[in-house]
Amino acid sequence: MLFDPTTRPLTANEARVLATLMEKARTVPDSYPLTLNAVVTGCNQKTTRDPVMNLGDAEAQEALDSLKLLTLVFETSGGRATRWEHNFQRAVGVPEQSAVLLGLLMLRGPQTAGELRINAERWYRFADISSVEGFLDELQERSAEKGGPLVVLLPRAPGAREPRWAHLLCGPVDPSAPAGASADGHAPALQARVEALEAEVAALRATVQRLCAELGLSLNAPAGD
Repeated sequence: MLFDPTTRPLTANEARVLATLMEKARTVPDSYPLTLNAVVTGCNQKTTRDPVMNLGDAEAQEALDSLKLLTLVFETSGGRATRWEHNFQRAVGVPEQSAVLLGLLMLRGPQTAGELRINAERWYRFADISSVEGFLDELQERSAEKGGPLVVLLPRAPGAREPRWAHLLCGPVDPSAPAGASADGHAPALQARVEALEAEVAALRATVQRLCAELGLSLNAPAGD
């Protein structure tokens, strides 16, 4: 029986763990299958991830155990540490090209067909954008017998040249939410950048205040005084 996200959608942690296994199977095959430590490291990468996450060992292990029950991953024997492999294509019933696109959408958030083609370069080389769009259309028009659509084309955002695609493996997507937004409407990656900038501004202000105090200057004194 195929995995059906309409009856049991993935959690954000499960999607990140699953997509990380899918990525590493294609980009670093010599290190695959992955240990728990490698899974955690891959999930928490600061690049090619949206949103950036900070999963602990217990959270990643819980996600792996849940994915195993869904037959989306399985353990492999050999060596001192347990290693994990994904079973995405067989469990979901999609070809390799569709699996690549879904994996990228889980890792990087909503993307245009052009962005997906570029980002897929290390996973699979699509001939052109129309090829990407063809597989996306198939995923969007997936029959109810197979579990229904797995992607949705979002409305084009103001100022954007092209609409973006989002996956439905974690359940329905709010079309009005900004790209990369969570269920509460916030964009974690953007919020993290804002918080980092605010912290940097606060540190700079503290430095200026200290220097002014050492020089006997008033922070609000006009230039030239």
